[in-house]
Amino acid sequence: MPKSKRNRAVTLSKTKKKGREHKETIVNTIREAAEKYPSVYVFAFENMRNLKFKQFRESIKSGRFFLGSNKVMQVALGRSAADEIKPGYYKISKFLRGEKGLFFTDMSEEEVKKVFDDFEVYDFARTGCNATEKVELKEGPMSEFSHEMEPFLRKQGMPVRLNKGAVELISDFVVCEEGKPLSPESARILRLLGIKMTLFKLHLICSLRGDDFELYREGLEESDIESS
Repeated sequence: MPKSKRNRAVTLSKTKKKGREHKETIVNTIREAAEKYPSVYVFAFENMRNLKFKQFRESIKSGRFFLGSNKVMQVALGRSAADEIKPGYYKISKFLRGEKGLFFTDMSEEEVKKVFDDFEVYDFARTGCNATEKVELKEGPMSEFSHEMEPFLRKQGMPVRLNKGAVELISDFVVCEEGKPLSPESARILRLLGIKMTLFKLHLICSLRGDDFELYREGLEESDIESS
């Protein structure tokens, strides 16, 4: 009987070495970007959508983005004035907490602010996201759905039936309530209805342009940043 691949022994020292080498590669790549570009920005993101972010990155004419382990990015920049790779970089490092990323560029501050401010994408909300509005469907025919959809809609909890080959809602149905988390069924129904409740948005937190450090989020100080 052949051995199961699931039971294959793995040497932990090898996996640890591979992980360490990967982190070292990221650190070196970030430091190369720091040498190449005169400005660096820390940004936050809400409701990340990988494909949309890829399209955003590709639309930027000049620069390099980094997302991933905040600790690795901090090590790359330097976590204090004593080990920072360039003057002032430890100030940037302190704001790498939570869902943050780095953007190195030679674009002007005005250009960077514009592309970040202009970028926002609405998408379908996922399970667990809070509904931004109440969605209620009224009793009656549902012409947007074909008769083949009727069994699937019933599985989502919708009170539907076929009436002369057409899908009919036999009573009013609340898909979601404003401010309450979406169930898997609610998220699927909203997608079918074409209702997008999630906003993917990027926010500039701070920047270092030469020797000029600037904090963009009002009221956000180093004391407000969770220490590691």
